[in-house]
Amino acid sequence: MTEKFIIQGGKPLEGEIEVGGAKNAATPILAATLLTDKECEIANLPLVEDVFRMIEILQELGADIIWRGARTIKISCKNIDPSKIRPELVKKMRSSVLLIGPLISRFGKVTISKPGGDIIGSRPIDVHLNAFRTLGAEVSEEQSLYHFKAKKGLKPARVILKEFSVTATENALMASSLIPGKTEISIAACEPHVQDLALFLKKMGAKIKGEGSHNIQIFGKEKLKGASHAIIYDPVEAGNYIILAAATKGRVTVKNVNPLHLELVLEKLKDFGLDFKIIKSGRKGAILVEKPTGILKMDKVQTLIYPGIPTDLQSAFGVLATQAKGSTLIHDPLYEGRLKYLEELNKMGAKIIVADPHRAIINGPTPLYGTEINSYDLRSGVSLIIAGLVARGKTVINGVYQIDRGYEKIEQKLQKLGADIKRVKD
Repeated sequence: MTEKFIIQGGKPLEGEIEVGGAKNAATPILAATLLTDKECEIANLPLVEDVFRMIEILQELGADIIWRGARTIKISCKNIDPSKIRPELVKKMRSSVLLIGPLISRFGKVTISKPGGDIIGSRPIDVHLNAFRTLGAEVSEEQSLYHFKAKKGLKPARVILKEFSVTATENALMASSLIPGKTEISIAACEPHVQDLALFLKKMGAKIKGEGSHNIQIFGKEKLKGASHAIIYDPVEAGNYIILAAATKGRVTVKNVNPLHLELVLEKLKDFGLDFKIIKSGRKGAILVEKPTGILKMDKVQTLIYPGIPTDLQSAFGVLATQAKGSTLIHDPLYEGRLKYLEELNKMGAKIIVADPHRAIINGPTPLYGTEINSYDLRSGVSLIIAGLVARGKTVINGVYQIDRGYEKIEQKLQKLGADIKRVKD
């Protein structure tokens, strides 16, 4: 049975909203527990579909998992059988690719289905395949399956990634942590969730230097120990709520946000005319977005690798641009499918010209009007919720499952701000 959101928009939002644990940190850290036969404890887990699916896959492999409260699990991966990966589970999410590094490094072989995930354009895993080959694995492809073998074990090496791939960096980090000797990852991604994974691997006994830069050195061990770790709070979720407050002309305090993870995003919003205050810094910081006293004026939003504006916030900026004065260029060079949501905004009355699969010009400010629209992927789905809350009248958003993959009961959080949003079953 499918679900949809029904929104009655046009109201400024007000109050406090809390950010949850980062999905993009949780899934690799859960996968990393496969590197040891000792017990691990993972806290601050977001209760979202991708996390539930990763836990389900680990249990199918033989992991013993006990919940110790609402967001904490004890997990033992002592009795793992890599042959028990169910293809239908792997196909449900892109982050299932993160199973490869831990399993091949610990067990020497793994066969896995091609991963699923968002419909945001071509996302081959060639960068991962090249990294594993460099580490000494034999890689072959058969229809919808990948086969990985390392008969004599993986070997330390200098891995040069072909692009700044977050998941390939994470896969190489995990695999290298169980390879004795020094491995170097060049052209590494340095997002906050990559750094969080590195911190967890350090707690497990790996020696890692350079995380947070584009060159990481790993001194792996033959065996890793168990560790306890709390997932970082989600900077993308925080960014969405900040932009939501701006677009709806509300006054909202966003809690559990580390401002250092959103430095360029906040600087851009300040340049665009958004009035906000950092009222608390650190891991559990807080940002107050004030009601606007002037008119927002945006010029260009270009997504870049961290510490640039993340591609996961591009669609939220796109919605905000419909409420800003003048023309805004949206440029997302990373994925050619990230602009599909703009077709839905045009249905709502936006004035948007899509120049090519990576660039669009948004003219504003334009009033948006409620209509029935579709969520094509996780991040654009949230941006369409923002659009629905901005719009006059009733908006119906189909494809709620995509949003649930990364946002925990988002309608309940927004209702506390005064949003008129309901989840209904078809």
